[in-house]
Amino acid sequence: MVRPGNIWIYIGRRFLQAIPLLIGVIVVNFVIIHLAPGDPIQVLVGDMPAPPQYVAALRQEFGLDKPLYVQLMKYFQGVARGNLGYSFFYRQPVLSIILGRTAATVYLMLTSITLSAILGVAFGVLSSRKAYSLQDNFFSGISLIGYSLPVFWLGLIVLIVFSIKLDLFPVSGMISQRESYTGFRYALDVGYHLLLPALVLSTRFIALVSRITRSSMLEVMSEDYIITARAKGLNENKVLINHGFRNASLPIVTIVGLNIGFMLAGSVLVETVFGWPGIGRLMYDSISTRDYPMLMGILLVISVMVIIVNLLTDIAYGFLDPRVRYQ
Repeated sequence: MVRPGNIWIYIGRRFLQAIPLLIGVIVVNFVIIHLAPGDPIQVLVGDMPAPPQYVAALRQEFGLDKPLYVQLMKYFQGVARGNLGYSFFYRQPVLSIILGRTAATVYLMLTSITLSAILGVAFGVLSSRKAYSLQDNFFSGISLIGYSLPVFWLGLIVLIVFSIKLDLFPVSGMISQRESYTGFRYALDVGYHLLLPALVLSTRFIALVSRITRSSMLEVMSEDYIITARAKGLNENKVLINHGFRNASLPIVTIVGLNIGFMLAGSVLVETVFGWPGIGRLMYDSISTRDYPMLMGILLVISVMVIIVNLLTDIAYGFLDPRVRYQ
Protein backbone atom coordinates (compact mmCIF):
# COMPACT_ATOMS: atom_id res chain seq x y z
CA MET A 1 0.00 0.00 0.00
CA VAL A 2 1.39 3.39 -1.01
CA ARG A 3 1.26 6.05 1.70
CA PRO A 4 0.80 9.79 1.09
CA GLY A 5 4.04 10.39 3.02
CA ASN A 6 5.93 8.99 0.04
CA ILE A 7 6.07 12.52 -1.34
CA TRP A 8 9.06 13.01 0.98
CA ILE A 9 10.73 9.96 -0.52
CA TYR A 10 10.07 11.46 -3.95
CA ILE A 11 11.61 14.79 -2.89
CA GLY A 12 14.63 12.99 -1.41
CA ARG A 13 15.08 11.06 -4.65
CA ARG A 14 15.04 14.31 -6.58
CA PHE A 15 17.76 15.69 -4.30
CA LEU A 16 19.91 12.62 -4.91
CA GLN A 17 19.39 12.91 -8.68
CA ALA A 18 20.64 16.51 -8.52
CA ILE A 19 24.09 15.45 -7.26
CA PRO A 20 25.35 13.72 -10.45
CA LEU A 21 23.67 16.47 -12.46
CA LEU A 22 25.72 19.11 -10.64
CA ILE A 23 28.91 17.10 -11.12
CA GLY A 24 28.20 16.85 -14.85
CA VAL A 25 27.49 20.59 -15.06
CA ILE A 26 30.81 21.39 -13.36
CA VAL A 27 32.78 19.12 -15.70
CA VAL A 28 31.11 20.37 -18.88
CA ASN A 29 31.42 24.04 -17.91
CA PHE A 30 35.06 23.59 -16.89
CA VAL A 31 36.06 21.87 -20.12
CA ILE A 32 34.14 24.21 -22.44
CA ILE A 33 35.42 27.38 -20.75
CA HIS A 34 39.04 26.22 -20.76
CA LEU A 35 38.91 25.07 -24.38
CA ALA A 36 37.34 28.32 -25.60
CA PRO A 37 39.59 30.70 -27.59
CA GLY A 38 41.43 33.38 -25.65
CA ASP A 39 44.04 33.54 -22.93
CA PRO A 40 43.19 35.20 -19.58
CA ILE A 41 46.87 35.88 -18.90
CA GLN A 42 47.16 37.90 -22.10
CA VAL A 43 44.09 39.88 -21.05
CA LEU A 44 45.72 40.63 -17.70
CA VAL A 45 49.05 41.56 -19.28
CA GLY A 46 47.40 43.76 -21.92
CA ASP A 47 48.72 44.81 -25.33
CA MET A 48 52.12 45.88 -24.01
CA PRO A 49 54.87 43.26 -24.45
CA ALA A 50 55.77 41.52 -21.19
CA PRO A 51 58.83 39.43 -20.29
CA PRO A 52 58.22 35.66 -20.66
CA GLN A 53 59.26 35.19 -17.04
CA TYR A 54 56.46 37.49 -15.87
CA VAL A 55 53.87 35.68 -18.00
CA ALA A 56 55.08 32.30 -16.69
CA ALA A 57 54.88 33.57 -13.12
CA LEU A 58 51.28 34.68 -13.64
CA ARG A 59 50.36 31.27 -15.09
CA GLN A 60 51.89 29.58 -12.07
CA GLU A 61 50.16 31.96 -9.66
CA PHE A 62 46.71 31.12 -11.05
CA GLY A 63 47.46 27.41 -11.61
CA LEU A 64 47.15 27.60 -15.39
CA ASP A 65 50.52 25.92 -15.92
CA LYS A 66 49.16 22.55 -14.75
CA PRO A 67 47.39 19.93 -16.94
CA LEU A 68 43.65 20.38 -17.43
CA TYR A 69 42.67 17.32 -15.38
CA VAL A 70 44.78 18.54 -12.44
CA GLN A 71 43.06 21.93 -12.59
CA LEU A 72 39.67 20.17 -12.68
CA MET A 73 40.41 18.03 -9.62
CA LYS A 74 41.66 21.08 -7.74
CA TYR A 75 38.48 22.94 -8.67
CA PHE A 76 36.33 20.04 -7.40
CA GLN A 77 38.19 20.12 -4.09
CA GLY A 78 37.59 23.86 -3.80
CA VAL A 79 33.86 23.56 -4.60
CA ALA A 80 33.50 20.81 -1.95
CA ARG A 81 34.90 23.29 0.61
CA GLY A 82 32.68 26.13 -0.62
CA ASN A 83 35.56 27.83 -2.42
CA LEU A 84 34.72 28.76 -6.02
CA GLY A 85 38.18 30.09 -6.76
CA TYR A 86 39.91 33.43 -7.08
CA SER A 87 39.01 35.91 -9.80
CA PHE A 88 41.79 36.68 -12.28
CA PHE A 89 40.39 40.11 -13.07
CA TYR A 90 38.92 41.37 -9.79
CA ARG A 91 41.63 39.76 -7.60
CA GLN A 92 38.97 38.74 -5.07
CA PRO A 93 37.26 35.47 -4.08
CA VAL A 94 34.69 34.51 -6.70
CA LEU A 95 31.96 33.63 -4.20
CA SER A 96 32.06 37.02 -2.46
CA ILE A 97 31.76 38.87 -5.79
CA ILE A 98 28.85 36.70 -6.95
CA LEU A 99 27.02 37.11 -3.63
CA GLY A 100 27.45 40.86 -3.95
CA ARG A 101 25.66 40.77 -7.32
CA THR A 102 23.03 38.15 -6.46
CA ALA A 103 20.56 40.52 -4.80
CA ALA A 104 20.22 42.65 -7.95
CA THR A 105 19.55 39.60 -10.13
CA VAL A 106 17.07 38.18 -7.59
CA TYR A 107 15.13 41.47 -7.62
CA LEU A 108 15.01 41.41 -11.41
CA MET A 109 14.08 37.72 -11.60
CA LEU A 110 11.35 37.78 -8.95
CA THR A 111 9.75 40.86 -10.45
CA SER A 112 9.86 39.38 -13.97
CA ILE A 113 8.49 36.03 -12.81
CA THR A 114 5.67 37.73 -10.92
CA LEU A 115 4.76 39.90 -13.91
CA SER A 116 4.87 36.97 -16.34
CA ALA A 117 2.76 34.77 -14.06
CA ILE A 118 0.09 37.37 -13.20
CA LEU A 119 -0.24 39.03 -16.61
CA GLY A 120 0.24 35.80 -18.57
CA VAL A 121 -2.44 33.96 -16.60
CA ALA A 122 -4.81 36.94 -16.78
CA PHE A 123 -4.42 37.27 -20.57
CA GLY A 124 -4.80 33.51 -21.05
CA VAL A 125 -7.96 33.28 -18.95
CA LEU A 126 -9.50 36.28 -20.74
CA SER A 127 -8.67 34.70 -24.10
CA SER A 128 -10.27 31.39 -23.13
CA ARG A 129 -13.61 32.90 -22.09
CA LYS A 130 -14.77 33.07 -25.70
CA ALA A 131 -12.56 31.18 -28.10
CA TYR A 132 -11.85 32.88 -31.46
CA SER A 133 -13.74 36.01 -30.43
CA LEU A 134 -12.40 39.54 -30.93
CA GLN A 135 -11.08 39.50 -27.37
CA ASP A 136 -9.34 36.16 -27.94
CA ASN A 137 -7.83 37.27 -31.23
CA PHE A 138 -6.55 40.49 -29.63
CA PHE A 139 -4.73 38.75 -26.77
CA SER A 140 -3.49 36.00 -29.09
CA GLY A 141 -2.03 38.60 -31.46
CA ILE A 142 -0.36 40.45 -28.60
CA SER A 143 1.09 37.17 -27.30
CA LEU A 144 2.45 36.24 -30.71
CA ILE A 145 4.17 39.61 -31.09
CA GLY A 146 5.57 39.51 -27.55
CA TYR A 147 6.96 36.01 -28.01
CA SER A 148 8.63 36.93 -31.32
CA LEU A 149 10.49 40.05 -30.16
CA PRO A 150 14.21 39.50 -29.40
CA VAL A 151 14.86 40.61 -25.83
CA PHE A 152 18.01 42.62 -26.62
CA TRP A 153 16.27 44.48 -29.48
CA LEU A 154 13.21 45.21 -27.35
CA GLY A 155 15.45 46.43 -24.54
CA LEU A 156 17.25 48.87 -26.83
CA ILE A 157 13.98 50.20 -28.29
CA VAL A 158 12.41 50.66 -24.85
CA LEU A 159 15.57 52.35 -23.62
CA ILE A 160 15.67 54.76 -26.57
CA VAL A 161 11.97 55.64 -26.39
CA PHE A 162 11.25 55.84 -22.66
CA SER A 163 14.64 56.78 -21.24
CA ILE A 164 16.35 58.88 -23.93
CA LYS A 165 13.51 60.41 -25.97
CA LEU A 166 10.78 60.80 -23.34
CA ASP A 167 13.12 60.95 -20.32
CA LEU A 168 10.62 59.05 -18.16
CA PHE A 169 12.96 56.40 -16.76
CA PRO A 170 16.66 56.19 -15.90
CA VAL A 171 19.03 55.02 -18.62
CA SER A 172 21.02 52.54 -16.54
CA GLY A 173 21.92 51.36 -13.08
CA MET A 174 20.00 50.17 -10.04
CA ILE A 175 19.93 53.36 -7.96
CA SER A 176 20.28 57.10 -8.54
CA GLN A 177 23.96 58.04 -8.25
CA ARG A 178 23.28 61.69 -7.38
CA GLU A 179 21.04 60.86 -4.43
CA SER A 180 21.54 58.96 -1.18
CA TYR A 181 18.11 57.58 -0.41
CA THR A 182 17.39 55.37 2.59
CA GLY A 183 14.46 53.30 3.77
CA PHE A 184 11.25 53.51 1.77
CA ARG A 185 12.60 56.10 -0.68
CA TYR A 186 15.50 53.78 -1.47
CA ALA A 187 13.05 50.97 -2.24
CA LEU A 188 11.07 53.29 -4.51
CA ASP A 189 14.25 54.33 -6.30
CA VAL A 190 15.23 50.70 -6.91
CA GLY A 191 11.71 49.95 -8.17
CA TYR A 192 11.88 52.96 -10.48
CA HIS A 193 15.10 51.64 -12.04
CA LEU A 194 13.75 48.07 -12.04
CA LEU A 195 10.52 48.61 -13.95
CA LEU A 196 11.82 48.76 -17.53
CA PRO A 197 14.31 45.86 -17.27
CA ALA A 198 11.69 43.66 -15.60
CA LEU A 199 9.06 44.45 -18.25
CA VAL A 200 11.49 43.72 -21.08
CA LEU A 201 12.68 40.46 -19.51
CA SER A 202 9.14 39.26 -18.78
CA THR A 203 7.61 40.14 -22.19
CA ARG A 204 8.42 36.83 -23.87
CA PHE A 205 7.33 34.82 -20.85
CA ILE A 206 4.07 36.74 -20.46
CA ALA A 207 3.27 35.70 -24.03
CA LEU A 208 4.30 32.09 -23.40
CA VAL A 209 2.31 31.73 -20.16
CA SER A 210 -0.68 33.36 -21.85
CA ARG A 211 -0.67 30.83 -24.70
CA ILE A 212 -0.24 27.87 -22.36
CA THR A 213 -3.00 29.14 -20.06
CA ARG A 214 -5.39 29.64 -22.97
CA SER A 215 -4.74 26.18 -24.39
CA SER A 216 -5.06 24.47 -21.02
CA MET A 217 -8.22 26.37 -20.11
CA LEU A 218 -9.94 25.57 -23.42
CA GLU A 219 -9.17 21.89 -22.89
CA VAL A 220 -10.46 21.86 -19.32
CA MET A 221 -13.58 23.94 -20.01
CA SER A 222 -14.86 21.26 -22.39
CA GLU A 223 -14.83 18.55 -19.69
CA ASP A 224 -18.04 16.99 -18.34
CA TYR A 225 -17.63 18.33 -14.80
CA ILE A 226 -17.57 21.89 -16.17
CA ILE A 227 -20.85 21.24 -18.01
CA THR A 228 -22.28 19.78 -14.79
CA ALA A 229 -21.18 22.82 -12.76
CA ARG A 230 -22.88 25.12 -15.25
CA ALA A 231 -26.02 22.97 -15.24
CA LYS A 232 -26.21 23.41 -11.44
CA GLY A 233 -26.46 27.15 -12.02
CA LEU A 234 -23.08 28.14 -10.65
CA ASN A 235 -21.81 31.61 -11.48
CA GLU A 236 -19.69 31.60 -14.64
CA ASN A 237 -16.76 33.29 -12.90
CA LYS A 238 -16.80 30.61 -10.17
CA VAL A 239 -16.88 27.90 -12.81
CA LEU A 240 -14.01 29.55 -14.66
CA ILE A 241 -11.77 30.06 -11.61
CA ASN A 242 -12.73 27.37 -9.07
CA HIS A 243 -13.32 24.51 -11.46
CA GLY A 244 -11.53 25.51 -14.66
CA PHE A 245 -8.37 27.32 -13.68
CA ARG A 246 -7.50 25.06 -10.75
CA ASN A 247 -7.46 21.98 -12.98
CA ALA A 248 -5.69 23.84 -15.78
CA SER A 249 -2.93 25.17 -13.52
CA LEU A 250 -0.51 22.21 -13.72
CA PRO A 251 0.85 23.03 -17.20
CA ILE A 252 1.14 26.67 -16.13
CA VAL A 253 3.22 25.77 -13.06
CA THR A 254 5.40 23.56 -15.28
CA ILE A 255 6.07 26.22 -17.89
CA VAL A 256 6.84 28.89 -15.27
CA GLY A 257 9.28 26.59 -13.46
CA LEU A 258 11.01 25.29 -16.57
CA ASN A 259 11.55 28.77 -17.99
CA ILE A 260 13.50 30.05 -14.99
CA GLY A 261 16.69 28.90 -16.71
CA PHE A 262 15.79 30.68 -19.95
CA MET A 263 14.95 33.81 -17.97
CA LEU A 264 18.37 33.68 -16.31
CA ALA A 265 19.96 33.46 -19.76
CA GLY A 266 17.88 36.41 -20.94
CA SER A 267 18.92 38.41 -17.89
CA VAL A 268 22.48 38.51 -19.26
CA LEU A 269 21.27 40.54 -22.24
CA VAL A 270 18.81 42.66 -20.26
CA GLU A 271 21.33 43.51 -17.53
CA THR A 272 23.91 44.41 -20.17
CA VAL A 273 21.52 46.69 -22.07
CA PHE A 274 20.22 48.45 -18.95
CA GLY A 275 23.49 48.44 -17.01
CA TRP A 276 21.84 46.44 -14.23
CA PRO A 277 24.55 45.35 -11.75
CA GLY A 278 23.58 41.69 -11.46
CA ILE A 279 25.03 38.28 -12.20
CA GLY A 280 24.17 38.56 -15.90
CA ARG A 281 26.22 41.73 -16.31
CA LEU A 282 29.02 40.12 -14.30
CA MET A 283 28.99 37.14 -16.68
CA TYR A 284 29.22 39.42 -19.71
CA ASP A 285 32.20 41.27 -18.21
CA SER A 286 33.87 37.98 -17.25
CA ILE A 287 33.57 36.66 -20.80
CA SER A 288 35.31 39.80 -22.06
CA THR A 289 38.17 39.37 -19.59
CA ARG A 290 38.42 35.56 -19.94
CA ASP A 291 37.98 35.25 -16.17
CA TYR A 292 37.71 31.44 -15.96
CA PRO A 293 37.03 31.08 -12.21
CA MET A 294 34.35 33.78 -12.31
CA LEU A 295 32.59 32.21 -15.29
CA MET A 296 32.61 28.75 -13.73
CA GLY A 297 31.35 30.16 -10.44
CA ILE A 298 28.49 32.02 -12.13
CA LEU A 299 27.45 29.00 -14.18
CA LEU A 300 27.55 26.81 -11.07
CA VAL A 301 25.38 29.26 -9.09
CA ILE A 302 22.91 29.53 -11.98
CA SER A 303 22.76 25.72 -12.29
CA VAL A 304 22.03 25.38 -8.57
CA MET A 305 19.30 28.02 -8.83
CA VAL A 306 17.66 26.20 -11.76
CA ILE A 307 17.77 22.85 -9.95
CA ILE A 308 16.22 24.39 -6.82
CA VAL A 309 13.44 26.01 -8.85
CA ASN A 310 12.68 22.72 -10.62
CA LEU A 311 12.53 20.98 -7.25
CA LEU A 312 10.11 23.63 -5.95
CA THR A 313 8.04 23.10 -9.10
CA ASP A 314 7.81 19.37 -8.33
CA ILE A 315 6.74 20.16 -4.76
CA ALA A 316 4.08 22.56 -6.05
CA TYR A 317 2.85 19.73 -8.26
CA GLY A 318 2.33 17.64 -5.13
CA PHE A 319 0.10 20.29 -3.60
CA LEU A 320 -1.86 21.07 -6.77
CA ASP A 321 -2.36 17.43 -7.79
CA PRO A 322 -2.61 14.97 -4.87
CA ARG A 323 -2.01 12.06 -7.27
CA VAL A 324 1.66 13.07 -7.46
CA ARG A 325 2.04 12.19 -3.77
CA TYR A 326 1.45 8.52 -4.58
CA GLN A 327 4.16 8.26 -7.27
